[in-house]
Order: sequence, then structure tokens, then C-alpha cells
Amino acid sequence: MKVLWLCNVMMPMIAEQLNMEATNKEGWLSGLADVVLKKRYENGIDLAVAFPAPEMMFPEGHDVCMRTISVQGGKMTCYGFREDVTRPEIYDEALEGRLKKIIDSFQPDIVHCFGTEYPHTLAMCRVFPRKSRLLISIQGLCSVCANAYFANMPEKVIKSVTLRDYLKKDSIIEQQRKFEQRGKMEIEAVKLAKNVTGRTEWDKFYTREWNPEANYYNMNETLRRDFYGVAWDKKSCIPHSIFLSQGDYPIKGLHYMLKALPAIVARYPDTRVYVAGNSVVKYKTFKQKLKISAYGKYLRKLMRENDLNNRVIFLGRLDSARMKEQYLKSSLFVCCSSIENSPNSLGEAMLLGMPCVSADVGGIPSMFSDGEDGILYEGFRSPKNKYDNTCNAKTNSAEQLEIISKRLANAVISIWKDEERMESYCENARKHAERNHNRERNYAKMTEIYTKIIMQSDE
Repeated sequence: MKVLWLCNVMMPMIAEQLNMEATNKEGWLSGLADVVLKKRYENGIDLAVAFPAPEMMFPEGHDVCMRTISVQGGKMTCYGFREDVTRPEIYDEALEGRLKKIIDSFQPDIVHCFGTEYPHTLAMCRVFPRKSRLLISIQGLCSVCANAYFANMPEKVIKSVTLRDYLKKDSIIEQQRKFEQRGKMEIEAVKLAKNVTGRTEWDKFYTREWNPEANYYNMNETLRRDFYGVAWDKKSCIPHSIFLSQGDYPIKGLHYMLKALPAIVARYPDTRVYVAGNSVVKYKTFKQKLKISAYGKYLRKLMRENDLNNRVIFLGRLDSARMKEQYLKSSLFVCCSSIENSPNSLGEAMLLGMPCVSADVGGIPSMFSDGEDGILYEGFRSPKNKYDNTCNAKTNSAEQLEIISKRLANAVISIWKDEERMESYCENARKHAERNHNRERNYAKMTEIYTKIIMQSDE
């Protein structure tokens, strides 16, 4: 069985063998590929991977390149193709020709697209002729994220534009519109595919709404290998330290945490918040001042007004080893996003068995049980349906921001003040994550799905 994976980035395992810089994104795919490749003689899968590649990989005049890397058990074919991933809201029809070359070269029996966030998924869905053998794995959903993008921020902030925003055509409002454009491509891709995998009731609701004829399969994700077999220990962590995996754009909800922090500090004066990922608040040099975004300015304003500059530490990009280290020395993981499907960062925290607090939004309740694995606090929900976490910034925005931030503060205080219950949360979360992210089980489920797709398409 020849299976072609279409990925949003070059997997770390491939980057390492090609002596190229590895991204921190989607490292979990390397973990899944590891299992597939180690058992290739058992499963009969000939795996190839396609991804947007850096310019240096292409011979002059080419827009597709092929590399073969050595893996456990043999070789794996890798295809790079040209794509401007910095502008994912724009559909480039040339992608169709590039992906067609890859299809013609590898002749896959199944094409498995990981994610719907980039135009290459729609291009693949258009050009792969056997729609019954086309499988899409849902990661996030851009069309729904667009609804939640403003995340209860004040309207004045939403409409503000810095020099950087103006020059890059990347204001908060323009960012939201880009998500809407990506969402339109995403919906078309789902409508073309005959098979979808997801892992939450949230993504199941929307994909069935868009394509009721598609076969929907439940399949959990395998996490990065560093997070298996390690356990969080309260004795080794920094007391009252909070870890956030990202905070560089509104959906990730760092502003909720900054609004909640004064109430938390009043109860626990030694509280510190550590934020991984790109820092959007740098403002020391003249160049940094020119490059700051409206969201970055808003975060700086919140920190200044509440005297939080020494309480919020931005860590920059962390690889999986450094991420694990930060989880283990933090006393609490918080997911304060305005929308998520099932964030791998929360899964990693649960798998390590650390205390967790999360907003009750999107698909999170499908992976994290309130009162058992930790505490869920209520995020904003529209009356449309229970899966639509639409944050309408023009409807009582300031009031909703205060309410949600207060709920977050109460959840953090509640989990810290009851140590006995917190220990129970940690144990339950770890067991839950071990089931959800079991490598062997998820591998078996994926190969089962592949077999079903082949059998059904041959009927």
C-alpha cells in the first residue's frame, strides 16, 4: 500500500537527515512516522511525505524536488514543493501542477492530508483523482477560528493599526479576514474529500455539517517522543509558576491571563507566568518599536497598567526538549485560548501528569474532563450552537473580557489551594492522556482506517 502524507511543514526527522533547521511545529508527526516505518514489513505501507520546502532545496528552474532519506527499516521518499506559506490566505493555482507531479511520481494508493490550514490541502484535493482514497486529518478549523479571532478584546484595540501592521497589511482586522479566506479553502477541501479523521465532537460537528457524505473516523494524535515516560513532580517545580505554550496572537488568549493575573497575585504574591513561542512585546530597540504589532502594544499596555512586567517572562521558541523542561519546572499549565480543537500542548501537559487549567472552548472537553483531569472554566459561547465559540467583540466585549478573565483567575486559585485534589487531577490527567496518545493504539487505528478506505473504494 503506497501512502502519501501531505504535511504543513518538513518533519523534524527529515530536517535532521537533510542537515536543515528543524521546526518546532508538528513534531508529533515524526513520532507517528517512526511507528509506521518501524513496522513497514508488518503493515505493508510504503510511506512518502510531501511538504512545502525551503528555497535551498530546489534545483534551478524546478518547483518540486525529491530526496530519499534513510530510516529504520529502509528508505523513505520525501517531496518538497514550492509554496509561499507566509501568505496562506492566497490560493496559488500553480500548486495544483506541483502536487500533480508528486502524485504522478509516487503513484499513491491513499493520500493523507494532515490539516486544512494551508492552500496545498485544497490543491491536493482538487488534483488527486480518486476522492474515495483521499483522507483529511483535522487539526484546527480556520473558518471557526475566524469567528473567535478577536477574543473579547476592546473594539479600540481591534481597530488599532501600528506602522508594522500598515506596512505588512497585517492589522488585527486583516489577520481575522485572512483566517476567513483560509476557512473558505478549508471548507471546499472537506467537501471534496470522502474521508475525514478527527478527535473531538467539535471537529466532527463542523466537518459533518460541511460534508455529510464523508466517512468520519475518530483518531487521536501521537505526541512528540520526548513527552512519553516522564512524570511531573511537584517537588521539582517553581512554586506558583504558570506556563503558557504560546501567546503571539489573539486566539491564544494571553490578554485573558494578563487581566486575570492581578487577582491571582493578590492571593499568591510570588506568581510568575512563563510564555513560550514568539514574543510580540519586544520594545527596547528602535527596530523593535517599529516592528511591534497592535496586539503586542495591547499586551504591553496590560502589563504596564497592572505592574506585571517582572511577572511575565517570554521564553522565545523552544524545541521539544526545552518545552518538556519548562513543563516540568512549572507548577501549572494553562490553556487560555478563545478557540482550540484539541491542543497538543495541553495533551503534553496531561501526559506529563502536571496540573492543568483550560478554557472550555472548541474541542477541549473531548480531551480534558472538568473536575477529573483538572479545571475547565467557561469561555465565551454564542447562542448559535454549543460548538460555536464565537467571540463577537462588538457585543459586550469589555464586560465579557472581565467575566472570562475572572473565571480564569478563580480556576487557577482553586487548583492551587486544594493540593490533595490537585494530586488527583494530575493522576487522572496522566491516565487519560496515556489512553488518548497511546502510540501503538493510534498507529493501529490509522492503519485500520487505511485498510477500510482501500476496501470501501474497491467495492
